[in-house]
Amino acid sequence: MLVAITGGTGFVGRHIIERLLRREHELRVLAREPSKHGWLRDRGGVELVQGDLHDQDALRSLVRGAGALVHLAGVIVEIGQQTFERVHAHGTRNAVNAAREASVTRFVQMSALGARPDRSATAYHRTKAAGEEAVRASGIPHAIMRPSIIAAPGNAALRMMVDMLRFSPVIPVIGNGRYQLQPVTADDVAEAFALAVERPDIAGTFDIAGPEALTYHQVLDALERALGVQRRRITVPVSVVRFAAYAGMAIPNLNPITPDQLQMLLEGSTTANNALPAVFGISPAPFAAAAREICRPYAAQPVPAGT
Repeated sequence: MLVAITGGTGFVGRHIIERLLRREHELRVLAREPSKHGWLRDRGGVELVQGDLHDQDALRSLVRGAGALVHLAGVIVEIGQQTFERVHAHGTRNAVNAAREASVTRFVQMSALGARPDRSATAYHRTKAAGEEAVRASGIPHAIMRPSIIAAPGNAALRMMVDMLRFSPVIPVIGNGRYQLQPVTADDVAEAFALAVERPDIAGTFDIAGPEALTYHQVLDALERALGVQRRRITVPVSVVRFAAYAGMAIPNLNPITPDQLQMLLEGSTTANNALPAVFGISPAPFAAAAREICRPYAAQPVPAGT
């Protein structure tokens, strides 16, 4: 099958592309700057289309003749014109319209665990929910995928945690550290997406998560074991981090966490309705496996002096 993909140049997209190629699909991938993605350009079975979600001609070229559209495009932090509303809501509507005009028969969307239209939700989750509604209203057979935090070497938040554990003798923990995450490996996400592309019976909205809900402290424990280190932890009051997060909105790069990210962290990211085993027949890998993969390049390195 010819599968069109948006957002394929991100770290999760790489895993999904590799899985689809392994299953002998032909791929057409949207990229703003194809020249920056030689790993894709040089692959057999992959065609690159230059453009973005707001380029109607590029979207038409992307989906022409495709049997399925895998819509992965999204942003974690708003930068310039790349806002949550513009990418998650307007961008998804543009992708839906292009797919419908081209008679695409399958739409697989990357959403997020926690997506909801409530006013209490973060802008990230509200706009993800708006994108979901555009897909549901399209009339195109679809699967909406809501993964928890995706554990893989390209995850910026996990990489930041690893760097702190490698270089700092003291690790700050926001609040009590008992908020929970249910990390899912990128390999399990990629397999679920491939099955969603291929199987019309997989239809609806699906929570995608790992096998265990872990507190923030337990996530740190797993990363420490993978690195072979142990660090002292100190509590940073939520109020202090919240103040710094809002201050960082006025001064870019002042703080590594945004107000939205802080709220999502404290809310947690878990589900009692994990579709991986129930719908996809996948036994999700534990976070410890992903932690070892993420930390493998550093585990054999000596601990920096003074830490």
